[in-house]
Formats: sequence, structure tokens, C-alpha cells
Amino acid sequence: MQPVIRIQNIKKTYVMGSVEVHALVDVTLNINKNEYVAIMGPSGSGKSTLMNIIGCLDTPSSGLYEFNGVNVSDMNDNELAKIRNREIGFVFQTFNLLARSDALHNVELPLIYAGMKKTDRKRLAAEALQHVKLEDRMHHKPNELSGGQRQRVAIARALVTNPSIILADEPTGNLDSKTGVEIMGLFNELHAQGNTIILVTHEEDIARHAHRVIRVRDGEVEHDGPVEHRILPGVHA
Repeated sequence: MQPVIRIQNIKKTYVMGSVEVHALVDVTLNINKNEYVAIMGPSGSGKSTLMNIIGCLDTPSSGLYEFNGVNVSDMNDNELAKIRNREIGFVFQTFNLLARSDALHNVELPLIYAGMKKTDRKRLAAEALQHVKLEDRMHHKPNELSGGQRQRVAIARALVTNPSIILADEPTGNLDSKTGVEIMGLFNELHAQGNTIILVTHEEDIARHAHRVIRVRDGEVEHDGPVEHRILPGVHA
């Protein structure tokens, strides 16, 4: 089966004046359709750089990155933006919602960028909000929603384009523990429905919802294997 993500001998070096920082040294990994993967690592390990490359927010200095069989390693900014908008659903720790727009409009945004006509995008955005059980909040603005509800809006926005992967960066980082459990339960449901989920986290209890963990240290993959003692759907940490 063709992997959704194929990374081979990826390196990423940042030049800061006369200093070279080797954020990724030599990373090789595949992620298949419907996998649930957690990427972990301490601060400065390279996990954020790896996430940015997987999410087409950055490009490698060398090596191969194929997304759905297409080489994206050397794409320009416009080409990468198309991949991000159509193929990747992003969920961030800080939600990244437009403060003056209601939930429905926030979820619509990727479809507006894709040029979809108004009636179709409003229907799909409403369906996405129903999917995360927020149909009764679609006309509320972010400041009228709880933290957990804001994150559900962000997840609906990630789902609305039916992306190839959902890339979640510390999705419970700004939530209390009870709400975090609820959001991770939603990710478990999304995975059970066939979504491919890549979770970037430093928290072991959050990573235990995944099936596979990739641990990054000093710019290299230190460990790649099944999650031990994983949290099953419906079971709290």
C-alpha cells in the first residue's frame, strides 16, 4: 500500500549568521493511511521541525518527502499552500480562530480559499460542526465558547476539506484535564472513522491514545514503534 507520507533521509539545517543548526539530521519514516501516530521529543529535539515539514509549512534541506506519492520536497510556496489547504487538516494548541467570526465562518475558511461556492461551503461547514457536536453553537464567536468548544471548532475546520491527514500540535495544551480527555476521545472517534491522525505532543498520557509513537532526539528518530499501555477509546487516562 502506498504510504500517505514517505520521508527518506530528510535533513534540515538552519543557518544563523555563521552558525549552522542541524534541526533534523537524517530522518526516514513512513506513515500509512488510517494510522494514529504520536510524535514526541523534548524541547529542541527536532519534533516541531519534523511536524512543519510533514505539514508542508517548511521544506527539507535535503532528502525526499512524498505526500500521497507526490514529491513535495522541492515545491514552491504556492504549490505547498495548495497541498496544505486540500490535503492537511491542522489543529493547533492555540486554536487559531478568527475572533470576530462565528464558528460557521471559521470552519468555512479552507473552503473559501479553495474557491468553493457559498452554498456548498456553508453546507459542508455546518455538517463538520454537527460532526463535532457543535451544531447549536455555529453562530457563536470564539469568545462566546469554552476552550473545549473552540478546539472542537478547530477540529471541524480541519475536517471540512476531507483531508488525507489530520495534524494536531499539542491539541490539549490549553485545556483543563477533563476537557483534554473529551477532545482526545473525539480524536479516537475520528480515527475509528478512518482518519489518519498525526499528534505532536510532549505529554505521555496524550501520546498513549495513539497506536504508534515516534520519539525524536537530537534531530534523529530515537524510537519508532507501537504505543505500550495505550488508552483505549472510552477509557480515561
